[in-house]
Amino acid sequence: MTAVGLRAARAVAWSVLPAELVLVICLVAGVRIPAPVLLGAEALVVAVLVLDASVLWRLYAAARRRDGAGRREALRSAVGTLVPVALRRLVVHEFRALHSLGLWVLRRRHRIPAGARPFSYTEPQTGIMWTFVFVSVVETVVLALVIPWPLVHAILLVVDVYGIVIILALQAACVTRPHLVEADGSLRLRYGALFDLRVPASVIASARVERRFPGGGLVRVDEDGTLDLAVGSQTTVTVELTEPVEFVRPLGRRGSARTLRFHADDPRAVVAALVTPPLAPPLTPERTAPSSTPDPPA
Repeated sequence: MTAVGLRAARAVAWSVLPAELVLVICLVAGVRIPAPVLLGAEALVVAVLVLDASVLWRLYAAARRRDGAGRREALRSAVGTLVPVALRRLVVHEFRALHSLGLWVLRRRHRIPAGARPFSYTEPQTGIMWTFVFVSVVETVVLALVIPWPLVHAILLVVDVYGIVIILALQAACVTRPHLVEADGSLRLRYGALFDLRVPASVIASARVERRFPGGGLVRVDEDGTLDLAVGSQTTVTVELTEPVEFVRPLGRRGSARTLRFHADDPRAVVAALVTPPLAPPLTPERTAPSSTPDPPA
C-alpha cells in the first residue's frame, strides 16, 4: 500500500463524508433536495466507501502477511493506519462527553471507587461555559429569523443546536469526572473526557498550594518537565514527584513530567488529602493486631 494511496483515501473521506452528513440532516429536517443532487451525492459516497474498503483490505492483508497477526490484531492495525490518531481520539472524546451529559442529568459521576475523595475543578470556567451557551442560543434564534433560504436555515439550525449540546456535554464531562485522591494515596488528574493521568502514591514527594497563571492551552509541558493542566488559565496545586510519569495529550501525543501543576476549586483540601498517609489496610487472619505483653506472674 503506497503512501500516496493512503493519503488520497484519507483526504477523500474527510471531504465527502461531512457533505453526506449535511444531506442526511437536511432530509430529516424536511428540506426538499433535487433528485440529481441526491443521486450524485450517493454515487460519490459509494465511490468513497469502495476506495476506503479497498485501502483497508490491502492494509489488513499486509499486516496478516508481513507480521503474521491474527484477524482482530490485523484489523485493528489497518484501521489505526487508515484513520488518523487525532480523528479517532476526537470521536472517542465526543462520545464520552455525550455520555457524561447523561450522567450529569442523572446526577451521577464517572467511576469514583470506594474510599476515593473527589475534587472539583470547574469553578473558573463555569461562567464562561454558560455565557457560550447563552450566546449560542441567541445566535440560533436570530439566524432562524433572518435567513430566508430553507436549506441554509436547516443546516445552520442543526449545527447550532448540536454546538449547544456539545458545550453542555464538555461542561458535564468536567463536572462528572473530578480529580480523585484514592484510598491508597494515589492521584488521578482529569479534565473531562480529554485528559486522564494516574499518579501512584509511591512517586508523590510533596504537594503544596500554589496559584499560578501559565500561558498556553489546556495541557502545557515546560522543558524542565513541568506539566500545567490549567482551568481558566490558572493552576492552584503543585505536586512534586520522585520520578517522571507518562501521560497522553488530548490528541494522542505522549509526554512525561516530574512536576504537576493543576487547578482544584479547594486546593487546600487536595493537598491535605495527598500529604495525609493512607489508612492502614483492614485486619485479616494473615494480618492481625499485635498482642499485648502479658503481665508477669505474681
